Amino acid sequence: MISRIDLRGDALPEGGALRDLLPRAEFDVEAALEKVRPICEDVRHRGTAALIDYARRFDGVDIERVRVPAEALDRALQELDPAVRAALEESIRRARIVHREQRRTDTTTRVVPGGTVTERWVPVERVGLYVPGGLAVYPSSVVMNVVPAQEAGVAGIAVTSPPQKEFGGLPHPTILAACALLGVDEVYAAGGAQAIAMFAYGTDECPPVNLVTGPGNIFVASAKRLLKGRIGIDAEAGPTEIAILADATADPEHVAADLISQAEHDTLAAAVLVTDSTELAEATEAALKRQADATKHTERITTALAGRQSAIVLVDGVDAGLKVVDAYGAEHLEIQTADAAAVAARVRNAGAVFVGPYAPVSLGDYCAGSNHVLPTGGCACHSSGLSVQSFLRGIHVVDYSRDALAEVAHHVVTLAEAEDLPAHGAALKARFDWKVPQSK
Repeated sequence: MISRIDLRGDALPEGGALRDLLPRAEFDVEAALEKVRPICEDVRHRGTAALIDYARRFDGVDIERVRVPAEALDRALQELDPAVRAALEESIRRARIVHREQRRTDTTTRVVPGGTVTERWVPVERVGLYVPGGLAVYPSSVVMNVVPAQEAGVAGIAVTSPPQKEFGGLPHPTILAACALLGVDEVYAAGGAQAIAMFAYGTDECPPVNLVTGPGNIFVASAKRLLKGRIGIDAEAGPTEIAILADATADPEHVAADLISQAEHDTLAAAVLVTDSTELAEATEAALKRQADATKHTERITTALAGRQSAIVLVDGVDAGLKVVDAYGAEHLEIQTADAAAVAARVRNAGAVFVGPYAPVSLGDYCAGSNHVLPTGGCACHSSGLSVQSFLRGIHVVDYSRDALAEVAHHVVTLAEAEDLPAHGAALKARFDWKVPQSK
């Protein structure tokens, strides 16, 4: 059901050589660009009419408008299962607690008398938040995108999610209800590359945005790459990943259940166990088979577990395991070892780290308070998950008096001339009716 990679015995290679030994899904964003380019251009030129045509072509629905009516949002919230509403409200509450603490404060630094630099934190004016549709329904992704944007102080928040034939061309009602719970009334029934183009170029219904966030399929990721620059993006999200670093103290039933929980997302989902215990590996394999056969999405899960992106990796000890998981850079990393907190503190590359047997990834997906929009495909080696910071821009405000400028002007002139940019220096000289003073 799941392959093994044995890295025991020899010294582990470094850097890219180690990464190349580890499992990873094929996710060729570049190859999809040529498919999404004409779609994005069509939306650019035809706007809403193009979106309506793509809803018919890709989603099999006939819609007259892309923006979701306010009454549909109200109805979805009224009809929401009370238990689901309570769970969403708790998810929102916990996410607000965590993300509110991430707010940045302006900092003013006095460089010299009369000279200051202030770093101001300013939210982007308008964001477009993408919520996937398809194999599953993701109201939790509404929470994870909207809450940090709201806590950052973003004034304009728009959400889009693919239209669903089953619901008359509207996004899934649970997604609409989550938007209503969060006070978001600008919601669109559009998915795929065409939704990203809608946000980037704007239509008669949807003004353009400054930033697009949220996970999606390969066509969403490709459209983000194509339109990056016109819009800011959070990341080019690929298939979901879980890596578990575990030793003989881990419970194989827990390990198997957690691997399956992410394999459930998609046939390309990655499930990786890194362990120094052959006994744990064997017990986990047996538990995977038993649990996968008993769950709802057996075919999807078994395909993901058997794919090239999933494996059990055998290593010589926890130190070697840490080196492997740092090279892998998982979206979600669980530490199920002895002294798990100390081991987790040594992790450098992961989107989110889950410590010990009672912090499964599923908790982070919904109610830990953390954000589940995280870097995939090894991007955790250089990128972070979604946070309040994602929606803020740092602006340096430079305020110098005449005396403060005069005191440093000769250095500026010297550096300008060293770079053969004399007009830079002349810009300072023009402010003084005497020669630029020299340092004593």
